[in-house]
Amino acid sequence: MTGKRRDSLLILVPALNEEGAVGGVVRAIRESVPGAPVLVVDDCSTDGTIAAARAAGAEVLPMPHHLGLGGCVQAGYKLAFELGFEYVIRLDGDGQHDAQDIPRIYETLRRTGCHMVIGSRFAEANGSNTSWLRAVGIHFFRLVLRPVLGKPVRDPTSGYVGVNRKALQVFSQSFPLEYPEIEALVVLQRKRFVFEEVPCRMHPRRTGRSSITPLKSIYYIVHVLLGVFVNVLKYERRAPKPKRRS
Repeated sequence: MTGKRRDSLLILVPALNEEGAVGGVVRAIRESVPGAPVLVVDDCSTDGTIAAARAAGAEVLPMPHHLGLGGCVQAGYKLAFELGFEYVIRLDGDGQHDAQDIPRIYETLRRTGCHMVIGSRFAEANGSNTSWLRAVGIHFFRLVLRPVLGKPVRDPTSGYVGVNRKALQVFSQSFPLEYPEIEALVVLQRKRFVFEEVPCRMHPRRTGRSSITPLKSIYYIVHVLLGVFVNVLKYERRAPKPKRRS
């Protein structure tokens, strides 16, 4: 697995106890983008996730300790950067993201030169599989992020994300460890990086269950708000102050 070509693409799939879904995800990816390597980063699963991923044709990077979503994604980004990949597209291992949308994200990354492309469930009113609680949270974060980012973002919590090598370098060095999607947007904006959104399909979860409960949703909102404000203040302090005219 190497990425020395200028257009090299790696598909990154973080997974935790997704034995029932990850094999189908890997096979769908290989059908959608034949030849692109698939890296499953396993966060210490206690089921057959690793075996299922390998049987479907993926490379697997097992984590030595449970790192959470952000830690797994950063580990994948770090390896991809060290191997020389130009683009990385991340999707979840639960089968909710449609692998047929990968070429759209990839083409947008290459054509526009933007640093990040978000696969949006709401670009064409295609988020019908989102729970009402999550929909409320997404709407809330749209309002919070609009003045911070300087542009609207329709699906700020999407885990279907493509990045180019410049963003990959940033994220391989530092990446939000818990609930990373929204904080990652703030980090990119403070570095004057550009993101785009493209419509992507979302399927209902077929196996397992989501770890997001109502109580965790409240924790998520508070935690992410704090992360956003910390990142804003951090980059405000780093920004050079304008010189006074004498």
